[in-house]
Amino acid sequence: MVRLFLAGLAILCACLTANAQEVGLQPILQEHQEIIAKSSRKTIKPAIDAIASSGLPQAQVMLETWAAKNMWMRNSDGLFFAGQKGEGRSYELTDFDTGEIVGTFEKSELKQLKPNSGIRAMIGTALVQFQLTDPNRAKRLAALQSIQRDPESALLEPLRASMEDEPDTDLKAQKQRLERLLTIGFDEDTAARVAAIEEMSGDLGVDVRAALNPLVVTSRHAALELPTDLNVAVILEAGSEVLTSDEAYDLLVAENLAPPRVSADDIRAALSTNIVGGRVGDIPVAQLSSDAMRERAYASLAEVGLVPALFTDADIDAAVNAHVFFETYSESSAEVTEAAEKTLEQIELKVGLNQTLDLTLDAISLASIYFLAAIGLAITFGVMGVINMAHGEFIMMGAYTGYVVQQFIPDHTLSIVVAIPMAFAVTFAMGVAMERLVIRWLYARPLETLLATFGISIALQQLAKNIFGTQARPLTAPGWLNGAWVLNDVVAISYIRIAIFVLAMIFLGLFLYIMKRTRLGLEMRAVTQNPRMAGSMGINPGRVNMLTFGLGSGIAGIAGVAIGLFAKVTSDLGNDYIVQSFMTVVVGGVGNIWGALAGAGMIGFLQKGIEWMNPSNTLAAQTYMIIFIIIFIQFRPRGIIALKGRAAGD
Repeated sequence: MVRLFLAGLAILCACLTANAQEVGLQPILQEHQEIIAKSSRKTIKPAIDAIASSGLPQAQVMLETWAAKNMWMRNSDGLFFAGQKGEGRSYELTDFDTGEIVGTFEKSELKQLKPNSGIRAMIGTALVQFQLTDPNRAKRLAALQSIQRDPESALLEPLRASMEDEPDTDLKAQKQRLERLLTIGFDEDTAARVAAIEEMSGDLGVDVRAALNPLVVTSRHAALELPTDLNVAVILEAGSEVLTSDEAYDLLVAENLAPPRVSADDIRAALSTNIVGGRVGDIPVAQLSSDAMRERAYASLAEVGLVPALFTDADIDAAVNAHVFFETYSESSAEVTEAAEKTLEQIELKVGLNQTLDLTLDAISLASIYFLAAIGLAITFGVMGVINMAHGEFIMMGAYTGYVVQQFIPDHTLSIVVAIPMAFAVTFAMGVAMERLVIRWLYARPLETLLATFGISIALQQLAKNIFGTQARPLTAPGWLNGAWVLNDVVAISYIRIAIFVLAMIFLGLFLYIMKRTRLGLEMRAVTQNPRMAGSMGINPGRVNMLTFGLGSGIAGIAGVAIGLFAKVTSDLGNDYIVQSFMTVVVGGVGNIWGALAGAGMIGFLQKGIEWMNPSNTLAAQTYMIIFIIIFIQFRPRGIIALKGRAAGD
């Protein structure tokens, strides 16, 4: 008896094994053979859906092979295989179900399936459910990106199923966030959608707003009575600013609730078409010179059905008054739209606050650049009263010094560390030479000083063109300065801008230390306040002027290295900052480091604010800024922080 039972069990297992072997991917492919072979985007969807929903492990490999244009159909029996190029014009075919090589065939015996871009996109969507649990992290990430590009309701459950076993923390967080977005758009449970919407109320991502905005899209409609089966957003009053009477009647016409208007041109065309024996109806053509007679003739044609009926203004008003006008949400659930509107209001408020923060960070960043560019000019202009039109060229020289250093030191971090003191040394030496050779002979003649430094700036620009050419030279930032500090989808600031801000603050502290804690600073302050008295106390004003001019030029060179990290390094680099540097010094107050800081902040915030109000025209923003500064100087000619001493007296 036991032997009979074991024999029966063995036979049953053999039958089940045979049935399992018969069930595979090839029968599904044969069922849809015609549409697969035709490869039309309009008809292929049932075949792709059947393969994807088969639950067979080989379905993923088959879809990937098809998308890669490596699937072939054997002409003799119509079976589908994966094909690999062999010798000559032959191809080696592999069975999708068994993974075994079935043989080598000539290309003439086969047909290659080449899905177009539309079909490949559909295959990609179908592959997502397999790729979400693929051992390869790159494929799982690609699946999430595919869902983000083309979300569908069918992908919600596979996404949820893949979340629990996701080993990668970052990908799991992305899956959870994407699941919330798909729940908002496609879940059939209203409570789940509302919960997902409320959960995303603090998220400022663009994709969140993209998921919520379609839920609150409205369209206008008209009806005899307000419908109860629609999600009505608002009831409109005909004849108001929101919906004029003409717009209301046009809506009735669009909804086939009223006949279209008949214009004067339509009446003339209809009358011309229906002239019979010199008459239109019973009215002679000669009497159709007035609107009233033409409308009477048209009405007679309408009575016999030759033309549409003529609607008078009274008829139009009656039709409008007989209907109710309203806007409905595209989303049918009132709970969902209410939650979406509330969440969007919260998000818009937070976006506005974050945009203000982002604008503030941009303004601070721009102000730090202007401050760094102007700090050297503030020193020379404040202490010496020299209008140095070549200040921008010292910035340019500093940037080119950084470029030259990087030609010898390929390490970008080390090269910048070396370039900063090197740029200071080069521009300091050039500043001292310029002061000794030119500036010191022109202290009593400010106009000649301006013209001389302007000529020197032109000469330095031409010299730079002769040495480096007219093409922009790269000054590459270290890798750790690439990218940006991103707080959210609204607020971000580049690491280079942060580094420049830090550098500006370092030089502010360094300058304050020099001015307050060193003998040179003491002498500079003495010469600034009263040069004659300083000279009588044993201070050499000429030496102080020389060192001051060199210090200001050296700081300009360091500013050039910083600016060159994000701006193009050309011979015209200084021209982009010389005007802003002078405005910073004049607005802030000459000879005062705090005035330069205040002026840079004022100009930076002003420029960014004007650009925010008129983002499409930055040139207009600069024009408005200059006009504002001119007006400001009329009321505060000594700047924000006025300084006593020689500068004030001059």
